[in-house]
Amino acid sequence: MDSTLASVAYLGAAILFILSLGGLSSPETARRGNLYGMVGMAIAVLATVLGPQLTPNGIPWIVGAMAVGGTLGLYAARVVKMTQMPELVALMHSLVGLAAMLVGFANYIDPAATAHFKGAEHTIHQAEIYIGVLIGAITFSGSVIAFGKLSARISGKPLLISGRHWINLAGLILVIWLCARFVGSTSVASGMWPLLIMTAIALLFGIHMVMAIGGADMPVVVSMLNSYSGWAAAATGFMLSNDLLIVTGALVGSSGAILSYIMCRAMNRNFLSVIAGGFGTEGGKPAAPGGAEPAGEVSPINASDTAELLRNAKNVIIVPGYGMAVAQAQHTVYEITKLLREKGVNVRFGIHPVAGRMPGHMNVLLAEAKVPYDIVMEMDEINADFPDTDVAMVIGANDIVNPAAQEDPSSPIAGMPVLEVWKAKNSVVMKRSMASGYAGVDNPLFYKENNHMLFGDAKKMLDEVQSALKA
Repeated sequence: MDSTLASVAYLGAAILFILSLGGLSSPETARRGNLYGMVGMAIAVLATVLGPQLTPNGIPWIVGAMAVGGTLGLYAARVVKMTQMPELVALMHSLVGLAAMLVGFANYIDPAATAHFKGAEHTIHQAEIYIGVLIGAITFSGSVIAFGKLSARISGKPLLISGRHWINLAGLILVIWLCARFVGSTSVASGMWPLLIMTAIALLFGIHMVMAIGGADMPVVVSMLNSYSGWAAAATGFMLSNDLLIVTGALVGSSGAILSYIMCRAMNRNFLSVIAGGFGTEGGKPAAPGGAEPAGEVSPINASDTAELLRNAKNVIIVPGYGMAVAQAQHTVYEITKLLREKGVNVRFGIHPVAGRMPGHMNVLLAEAKVPYDIVMEMDEINADFPDTDVAMVIGANDIVNPAAQEDPSSPIAGMPVLEVWKAKNSVVMKRSMASGYAGVDNPLFYKENNHMLFGDAKKMLDEVQSALKA
């Protein structure tokens, strides 16, 4: 394949990637978006393997690497549970960062890759390598820590080191100084040590950055690392003079940055404050003296009475959370939804932007259970309807339905937009215990007069509710 045909193939793949992102913007078109992305990636890989830059001797290595990677991908797709998707996504981001690092080092030490760069072009190429390795190292180590936190291998509590901002500033100044040394180096040997030192600093910064972020901010971290992986891919494209990598990396990087901004707005958080260290498990600040404290008694309810509430309701809103994912209760939820709709009950789902452990986590679970897209509503679409709702059913959610966000200015989550389930005529919260949520904050909703607590495993309790509805 000559260079012109390869360029045309890359252009077609880039267009398909753009169409893929457009399709993924809506649940109704997500399958089509996925298909566009897969076809675009297949074209890109074939154009690269058959392109003019790859010698015949390299093809067996490429095919072997693709076989190993494809086998691992198929294995992961088959064995990874839906509840493990957030940590899988973080792990995939780490691989993109690692690839950018390795490509940067390989490109630097390969004489053939840099021989044709002279003068200013050589300086620019050196800067591309440096930036690519920098972003890749931060993405790699940060994503590994995110994987650990999301999979509960590392505590979700933010690790806030004294003077951490000064440490970060000192690291940044050192990275800039090392960049000047690297770009001005006259040989591979003289430039290698600043590149290695910078890589070590970047790896430590990625670890420090994500360790300082609390559990409740992890959905933002996932989207942020998605953005980083895109910029790492774009930097790799500049190093390899590959237009497709530049375009697709920029698409992923910019879309991830926009998503991070949207997520921060949904949590009433500033992006910089998330990076600086946010609230998380055991990490929330204590309520100020005189602040609103939960008061009242908890009203427990059983599955039969819950079914009776639902049977007599005209409007029901179901709010899913991470607890539903853990219990794998989404299929039972849909069966209950079908039973109620057959009885003429108007059932809808209210989805908070940061419900679960990654963006769109609840939407994916409900789509897997074949819940119709038209009854799955975003928070802004459905919040005003809670006063006219007979029953609001909360399944394994906590922080996203916490009235303290609106009622207690001293709360760590004060100002965070939440689903106002307490305004419904009745609310039923399904939880295993009275434990606080991922933000480590108590929930006054549990003590509201119109709230009932259905304790136990969500799947088991919902099965009992389903049986009672059928009876």
